[in-house]
Amino acid sequence: MSASRRLRQVEPAVPQMNRHMNTECSDISTRLESWYARDNGRYLLACTQAACREFLDTSFGYHILQLGITREQPLFDSSRINHRIYCAARPGQGIGLVADAAELPFDGDSIDIVIAHHSLEFTANPHQVLREIQRVLTPQGHLLVVGFNPHSLMGANLYLRGLSRQSLWRRHSPVSEKRLTDWLRLLGCDVQCARRCYAVPPFGGRKLRQWLLGCDAWSNRHNLPGGGIYIVHAIKQVGALHKPRLQFLRRQRLMGLAVPKPAAAPSPTPATAARRGRAMVNSDAGNAAA
Repeated sequence: MSASRRLRQVEPAVPQMNRHMNTECSDISTRLESWYARDNGRYLLACTQAACREFLDTSFGYHILQLGITREQPLFDSSRINHRIYCAARPGQGIGLVADAAELPFDGDSIDIVIAHHSLEFTANPHQVLREIQRVLTPQGHLLVVGFNPHSLMGANLYLRGLSRQSLWRRHSPVSEKRLTDWLRLLGCDVQCARRCYAVPPFGGRKLRQWLLGCDAWSNRHNLPGGGIYIVHAIKQVGALHKPRLQFLRRQRLMGLAVPKPAAAPSPTPATAARRGRAMVNSDAGNAAA
């Protein structure tokens, strides 16, 4: 079989694969959006927004970007930054940009704050997504990663759901907080803190649900590690840019303290040396007479 015939046979499979991946992403997005529309989902979204608000209320910049596979769950409403970009894989209400998180259409060092909402858990290459986020972040830019905690009651529930072959949760690949911290350090991002919430999922009747909500609120205030959701805050550090700046500042300080060197005296001519010798003799004679 010739190479051209093999190429013609392979090319139709590529769009089919992309359509299959887009269909799976669409199904997972639909499932997440329907879950967030329920009572527990709305409560979890409110907890996540409150945790993000603690940071966004004191953050400044020019551009803020939210990435995610779901729509209509903005987390940057409390930000003081005016230019807000909501990027998702599918168009919808409030979506300002439709793009793949692994290939963002932004210049490097252009976004001040990035919020990654479940962006690493439902992708085939979470490392590439994280590298792309690190690329578009400005130096000293802030990153908020929101994800399901696999070491929690909710994480165990999602794992059991994923055992079924017909369940869309089998495509869920959770990233633990410790693994995420290691990835961020390898990319030169300094992890500042981590917030956790939704440790006790509410269920049952009104009285039981109210009691469980109180327990979960107490867990959120104490930031217990068993929360079903984590929000990791990291800052992009660029070590290579600090050294030249420090050297430049050091040279600026030393410029005002520099002392000019004296100019070298010209070598005397023979006539000048003779006159200087006679002057010294006359001076010695005058001192002796005095």
